Amino acid sequence: MPEIEVVRATESDIPFIVATERRPGFESLVGRWEAAQHAEAMTEPRYAYFLARALHDGGEPEPLGFALLRDWNGPERSTLLKRIAVAEPGQGHGTALLNGLIDRVFGETQAHRLSLGLFPHNLRARRAYESAGFQAEGISRGSAFVGGQHHDELVMAILRPDWLARKT
Repeated sequence: MPEIEVVRATESDIPFIVATERRPGFESLVGRWEAAQHAEAMTEPRYAYFLARALHDGGEPEPLGFALLRDWNGPERSTLLKRIAVAEPGQGHGTALLNGLIDRVFGETQAHRLSLGLFPHNLRARRAYESAGFQAEGISRGSAFVGGQHHDELVMAILRPDWLARKT
């Protein structure tokens, strides 16, 4: 597997982000915004976008996936992983992106908590989050509005002390 870096995304990355959100099968697992909504969010300090990129010898970095965080470095010290997706699942890119993202959140901000919500039936994602140190906290009933319907979400989080313990 090539070396993977996690970097801040820019407006020029929006076409990749929009295309990744629209991959077949993602409609029931990953939220979708239009390009204009991503462009607007990128101008707001409370949002932070990141890309996982493969570094190839002598070539341009290749985007592999993206993540969208809300309340980046907010005064409440609680950041939400709003969206994460990779273009080609099952290659290990999501794990690299998630671990790099956790390091960026706790290494670059004063965040005490990084949380996320996922659909309870998404066992593959749950296992990935658990392996990165997230712990299940409970079900938030009807908190996700997708496809014109309300859905339950499993809330998971990793705290700064958890991350620090994993680093030693």
